[in-house]
Amino acid sequence: MSEKITIILVDDHILVRAGIRSLLESIANVEVIKESGDGIEALSLLRTHQPTLLILDISLPGLNGLEVARSVTKMKTKTKILMLSMHSDVEYVAKALTIGSHGYLMKESAVEELETAISTLINDKQYIGKNIDLEMVDKLRGDSNQESDLIKLLTSRQRQILQLIAEGYSTREIAERMSVSIKTVETHRAHIMSRLNIFDIAGLVRFAIRCKLICLNEAPIS
Repeated sequence: MSEKITIILVDDHILVRAGIRSLLESIANVEVIKESGDGIEALSLLRTHQPTLLILDISLPGLNGLEVARSVTKMKTKTKILMLSMHSDVEYVAKALTIGSHGYLMKESAVEELETAISTLINDKQYIGKNIDLEMVDKLRGDSNQESDLIKLLTSRQRQILQLIAEGYSTREIAERMSVSIKTVETHRAHIMSRLNIFDIAGLVRFAIRCKLICLNEAPIS
């Protein structure tokens, strides 16, 4: 890797992020130009700095890594996307690649594989971690299910609100976080419920978990 590779690193755990940054900075010609623990901020940083590579965790507050990747793909940017996650579930891998991510690597494999993953992506090739079942990923990418079809009915803003609802934020908190009125949030929530044919919060939380908008351990306790 001869040219400077600029990276924005996104992970909501400060200690984990520090460890990954240290690992990245040990790789020749790699520079971490910005880092964040929030999906919404990550999109703003990407628009401003246009890095070579965006390294994303999946479990992010406000806007998860999969939704960030979906938004980045729509930008038609040259930035490559590497998902770096603790989730080994092949459904996450398949979803990430289908959305437009260029690679997927387990955090536990970062020490051994991160440099190779970066080099592979920079050379316009896809990289999947060695401990991930590629055959199962390919099978899942070819399959469709009811939840994945339904989630396509929602706009990006509605998916973001659904994630925040599922994370346990109140209507007022969502409005403040998104800088919109409470009425706007209520209107979006009504549209979400209508499109999904789900009319209670618990049902929305279950749907968000099935669609990988949030992880089971992030769901509010009810």
